[in-house]
Amino acid sequence: MTDLPAIIAYQGVPGAYSHLSCRTAYPELEPFACSTFSDAMFMVERGEARLAMIPLENSTAGRVEEIYRLMPQSKLHIVGEHFEPVNHCLLGLPNSELSTLKSVSSHPQALAQCLQHTTDLGLNAIASLDTAGAAEQLSQSGDITQAAIASSLAAELYGLKILRENFQDKTGNTTRFLILSRDSHMPVLEPGVRYMTSLMFTVRNIPAALYKALGGFATNGVNMLKLESYMASDTMQVSSFHLDIEGHPHEKAMQYALQELDFFAKEVRILGTYPWHPFRLQRDQIIEE
Repeated sequence: MTDLPAIIAYQGVPGAYSHLSCRTAYPELEPFACSTFSDAMFMVERGEARLAMIPLENSTAGRVEEIYRLMPQSKLHIVGEHFEPVNHCLLGLPNSELSTLKSVSSHPQALAQCLQHTTDLGLNAIASLDTAGAAEQLSQSGDITQAAIASSLAAELYGLKILRENFQDKTGNTTRFLILSRDSHMPVLEPGVRYMTSLMFTVRNIPAALYKALGGFATNGVNMLKLESYMASDTMQVSSFHLDIEGHPHEKAMQYALQELDFFAKEVRILGTYPWHPFRLQRDQIIEE
């Protein structure tokens, strides 16, 4: 993989939270902005980028539906995950102040997450295609009555002033990203390391197929962390599933559970095995306390 360009692709414009995630997780790689998720993923498939940083779900907004449709069409492998806290900043031009503002623009989800603070300041909310795009437009406007809600990276890139940090109404908003590679990478099973295995499958057309397919994880003591269903065809008759399980395929319990899954399901595809992100470990410690 090291012979590929030292580039990590993401969807969005410079300053987007995906861009920030690339810089945080892989500071040694050059972030490359793409118009769509598929463009970012195809860059990796073509060998034009080493990795892609793709958002899968957000703790407030839920899952990114498009990714579940794209993954079955892709041959990419998941080699890691990244959790990025969303810190919305209220941005203005260098000579603007809170008292000069009349309107604020951002992505509709960001506006919704900052609604109370926006209302308290008496600002008119204007929807934009994305957060960083709103910041870029603001930098070109020259209008001190306008503001944008975006990341601190967007403020840095577009020469804007952070009027307020943590502008979101509630704390804890976090986005989970998948790190995708053209080459598979099965990590060595090491004692004391917690692993995640992600896979996709389609159930057979038999009674209680999903119950039977997942039963092997319960009987072998394998913890399922996430199960998402999606329609894999245009007929809307076949349900496919994305499954995250705690474990490594080289563990005996996992091997037995996967054998049972193979018997009751079809088109089983392991997307990748990777260590838990530190965010998961910190969250588990807080829950246990």
